[in-house]
Amino acid sequence: MTTTLRPTGPIQRDESGATSRTYDVCVNGRPVGAVELAADPGAGRPVGYIRSLRIDDADRRRGRGTVAALAAEEVLRGWDCTEVRAAVPADADPALRLARALGYTERGRNMIKEVAAPPPSLPEHVEGRPMTETEFGHWRAQAVRHFARDWISGGVPEDEALARSEAVHARLLPGGLATPGAHLHILLADSTPVGHVWLSEREVRPGEDGAYVFDVEVAEAFRRRGHGRALMLLAERIAAGAGQRLIALHVFEGNEPARTLYESLGYRTTHRNLVKRLL
Repeated sequence: MTTTLRPTGPIQRDESGATSRTYDVCVNGRPVGAVELAADPGAGRPVGYIRSLRIDDADRRRGRGTVAALAAEEVLRGWDCTEVRAAVPADADPALRLARALGYTERGRNMIKEVAAPPPSLPEHVEGRPMTETEFGHWRAQAVRHFARDWISGGVPEDEALARSEAVHARLLPGGLATPGAHLHILLADSTPVGHVWLSEREVRPGEDGAYVFDVEVAEAFRRRGHGRALMLLAERIAAGAGQRLIALHVFEGNEPARTLYESLGYRTTHRNLVKRLL
């Protein structure tokens, strides 16, 4: 029997140049599931995404998912993608096993929690305030390089990683500090800046808006003093002040101190983010 992908419609393109298309997974022409693919142009060569892959119950455990995933990779190669990413629900063990068998590695995980009501208080002698324009300029230059490092460590060439990071920051903060729904704050301990946090209001769960933590960091000279926890409490207070009841984030694989902190604050894993280079 032959498993193939059959488009259900034309390729869709949005204003940013991103493309997407849905396919039926077919066995000898008979639909047995579906897969949705997308590609984000960003900067440089595009990045591919397997947004969803479903095999009907009656056709599972016959290798259909494996063949469909490999066929999806071929489609993305044809779209000139350099890598493919997939977000797998944390409790979907069969899908995680399949992805790992096909050479995908875990890049990180998505986590979420409900904002406390009332929001938590900050520790004594600690407070938060919005970034100034001068602080924002310095932070943005550093943030682009910092975000690119994670791609570089995953094998992405440095120039491509920097271009991707610049494109991401330009898209998420088109108006700088004045970007609607964006909140960039400095944490002060005894009036001394010790860290920063950036969160933006956006969809954090299908059909539900919330606050998403894009960047949080304690300055190196002030680490291991509890300021990381204080920054996350500040983020929760900012979210509550914006009227959001959910707060979400992504933590990279291998950052065990951060993941442990988030779990201690009540965050739970919703998805594991997997990636594979397309050669």
